[in-house]
Formats: sequence, C-alpha cells, structure tokens
Amino acid sequence: MQKSNLKYHPEAFKKTLDELYVKYNRRSFVTPDPLQFLYDYADIRDREIVGLVAASLAYGRVAQILTSVSGILAMAGNSPYEFVMQSDRRRFRNCFQGFCHRFAKRDQLVALFSGIRQVIDEFGSLQSCFNEGMAAVDDTVYPAMHFFVERLVAGNNDPGHLVSLPWKKSACKRLNLFLRWMARKDRVDPGGWERVSPAKLIIPLDTHIHKISLALGFTNRKQANLITAIEITEKFKQLNPPDPVKYDFVLSRFGIRHDMNIVDLIEEF
Repeated sequence: MQKSNLKYHPEAFKKTLDELYVKYNRRSFVTPDPLQFLYDYADIRDREIVGLVAASLAYGRVAQILTSVSGILAMAGNSPYEFVMQSDRRRFRNCFQGFCHRFAKRDQLVALFSGIRQVIDEFGSLQSCFNEGMAAVDDTVYPAMHFFVERLVAGNNDPGHLVSLPWKKSACKRLNLFLRWMARKDRVDPGGWERVSPAKLIIPLDTHIHKISLALGFTNRKQANLITAIEITEKFKQLNPPDPVKYDFVLSRFGIRHDMNIVDLIEEF
C-alpha cells in the first residue's frame, strides 16, 4: 500500500476510530486470534503464562498459530502455572517432543518455558519481573521490556525466534501484543497487570498495522522496526494520550479477518 493521500485531521480521525472501536471492539470479533486462549484463565498466574506463550507463537498462518498454542496448553493442563512450577527442563523436553511451529522446534519452546520458570523462581511472577524493570520516568515500556527479556533468556535459555530481543531494535510486535493483553482491560483485552500503564504501551507493529499507518499518514517509514512502532504510537497518543494502543485490536481485524479488508477501512476516513 502506497503512502496516503489522506490529510490528517486529528478530531475527524479520532471520531472515526472511536466509532470503529464501539462497533468492532467485541469478543465476537476476536476469533481467529491467539488472544482467545486467555479468556479461559481467571488466575493471573496462569493468564500471564498463557499470554506470553500465545503471543510468542503469533507469527505465520493464524490456523497454525491456534493449533500450536492449543497443543501446548493441552499439555499444560488446567493450570499452566502449576505445570511450569512442577517441571524442569527434562520434563519440558519430554512433554514437547516433536513440537514444531515454523522456525521454532522443541528446543526453542523448552527454552521459553525454562525461562518462564527461572523468572518466576527469581521474582515470583512474570508481572513482578516486568515491574522490576519499570521506572516512573520511562516514557514507554521499552526499558522494562528490555529488562524482562534479559531475565527470560538469561543463562542457558535461547528461545530463538519465539522471543524478540528488544536491544536489536526490532518492532517486538509479539512482546508488545502480550503487553497490550496484560496491561489493558476492556471488552477484548483481559488485563491483569495493574501497575503497567496503558499510556506507556507501544503499538504491536505487524504488516497489517504498518500498511494501515502508512495509508493514514501516521508514518512514511518503510521499515517496520522499533523506531517506526514508536513513531506510530506517538501519532495514536496525540489522539488518545492515556491509551494509545486502544485501537490496535480493531484496526488489526482489517487484515486478519477474511470479511474485513484494509481498503474498506481506509474508506471510513
């Protein structure tokens, strides 16, 4: 999609986005999306693990993502938290024998689960680890995300493509998606991480959101990297300072769902 010919009118854009939010920010529009798995877990200790695993596998065909996540959660049983805390690397290797999700094989999934276990052992929860990396002066979640991933991959843990490394300056789409799920609470995002301010979230930048942002004139950058993600987030923050990623779920429907396309979305503006 080429650079937009739309002229940016903040008030008009916000009005349209709010109308789209009211119309589409509903659970009936979630499927197919790995977010759907989080609704089954009321305990935040379970939900944060499910969220990290589901977001980490959120690349490739949606059908394959759902199949892979479903298989992992079936192995984890009723409480992924208890599964993690009662397992070691050897048990993870046995449980995930034969696992394959595009570039990721068993060893990468074992490293992810082992990293989750070591973070919980050290900090008590994934949330507490992330909180440890936050500072009130931070404008975004990036420093805390950097700290969180450092602890997750510390030692002998290499989850490979499953976890983006923030210090490599990629958009970290899947990590930011995970944070959106955990920090926001509305009809779609289940929340649970109370200390993470939605105002500091970064847009989960994938090809769909990048195309939409180019079309809306929110960026003219061709690379979907961290700099671009922050630039787009700042544009959304002008429209909604307390919650710049509020519209992410709605906008992403116009690329994920077969009955909703980006051309139709742009015509709304």
